[in-house]
Amino acid sequence: MRIVVSGASGLIGSALVPQLAAHGHEVTRLVRRAARAGESQWDPARGVIDAELVGTADAIIHLSGAGIGDKRWSNSYKREILDSRVRSTKLLASVIAGAARRPSIFLAGSAIGWYGARGDEVLDETSSAGTGFLADVCKEWEAAAAGAGTRTVFLRTGIVLSPKGGALKKLLPLFRAGLGGKFGRGDQWQSWISIDDEVAAIDYLLTANVSGAVNLTAPAAVTNADFAKVLGKVLGRPAMLPVPAIGPKLLLGGELADALLFTGQRVIPRVLSSAGYQFTHPTLEIALRALLAR
Repeated sequence: MRIVVSGASGLIGSALVPQLAAHGHEVTRLVRRAARAGESQWDPARGVIDAELVGTADAIIHLSGAGIGDKRWSNSYKREILDSRVRSTKLLASVIAGAARRPSIFLAGSAIGWYGARGDEVLDETSSAGTGFLADVCKEWEAAAAGAGTRTVFLRTGIVLSPKGGALKKLLPLFRAGLGGKFGRGDQWQSWISIDDEVAAIDYLLTANVSGAVNLTAPAAVTNADFAKVLGKVLGRPAMLPVPAIGPKLLLGGELADALLFTGQRVIPRVLSSAGYQFTHPTLEIALRALLAR
């Protein structure tokens, strides 16, 4: 397949592109800087993209967007988080819809933040949308992709575990020093997926008979307290020091800290499992042992 990928330099994209290439696909990466071999320059803010490239592709995988936890949530950065997703998605959907030969599949990034903070409620793809900033972003994000006029999948991704980036990379130094523990009460649910399963599931969805929302999370969500316990066990380090809410809230700001650390969602991948996908890392301990052995 000829596949165009945005966000190829991010945590997911940098793992996905080599796997797609290894499977024999021809991959072109969309980049904002000057393009090199295997790349095509685009500028979503200005509506600039190579429409011919999109029109000759078999699949579009859209993963780009400003990092949710990269900066404190000022009003301007919240606008950047929203605009970086919605504008780029609208541009791709518009070009796909207008192509004489449309790609057969549009895999559009989204996140389980769509469900909002829901406590112990078990959530699948039929669950209603939630409330809050991240839920609002995800709703606009998915709505922007809906007009592509081809098979479209909303990749509602959970917490992606990789020692190379994201939440796990940030936690490892603390836990390796024996200073890890639960955040706050620790009863908030964390719906995670290993980077290996994230990449393999996206690859699987290229040809699976699936459209609409798909939760990219492992089958077994865990509470934050259990996450800390398992990570400590795998590292052979104690994980008994709880992190009070006041510290992260002072560092990150209350809204961001609540969204990332002190609330969560208990999400199950019903659609992905029903489509026949087999998880390489179905449990947290299996995932962490495999990821941290590298």
